Amino acid sequence: MKIVATNIGDRREINWKGKIITTGIFKFPVDTPIFLDTEEVKGDAICDRKYHGGVNQAVYGYSERHYHYWKECYPNIAWQYGMFGENLTIDDLEETKTHVGDTYSIGECIVEATKQRDPCLKLGVRFNDMNIIKQFWNTTMCGVYFKILQTGKVMVGDEFKLIKKCPENPTIADLYIAKRATKGF
Repeated sequence: MKIVATNIGDRREINWKGKIITTGIFKFPVDTPIFLDTEEVKGDAICDRKYHGGVNQAVYGYSERHYHYWKECYPNIAWQYGMFGENLTIDDLEETKTHVGDTYSIGECIVEATKQRDPCLKLGVRFNDMNIIKQFWNTTMCGVYFKILQTGKVMVGDEFKLIKKCPENPTIADLYIAKRATKGF
């Protein structure tokens, strides 16, 4: 696997149906390396630390392969990487094969898969369509949060190399499906 885009975003205030929403979900590709720190990607806005950032959610990765599915669902969107709020767009990240604890080297970093990303209102704001939330829940294409075991820079083209597999642990998709069941989807 390899990194096809590194994405960061600024803090934005959006008027959504008369309510001001503060979000960092509007992420866009950058041409320079990004720095993965222990609790965040340097220079990337995190507006809700309960659900983003922190040791177990320092960086969010999403599969480029999933974009093909969503482009068919939303053909009229101006697509670019970072649409799902991911910091790292990875060519073939598969939640059904990624286990909690799986560890990867990437650029100067070592990262460990920790949990799934649950969709929220802000994903609907990003797509200007709240239907995306239920559609997102009804797949296993949730993306993966990683903790940073070794900080450093990563950039487009860096190999995302598996260095430790933990098949005894649940997959990210297993966690997501279990969480979905508690939401009633």
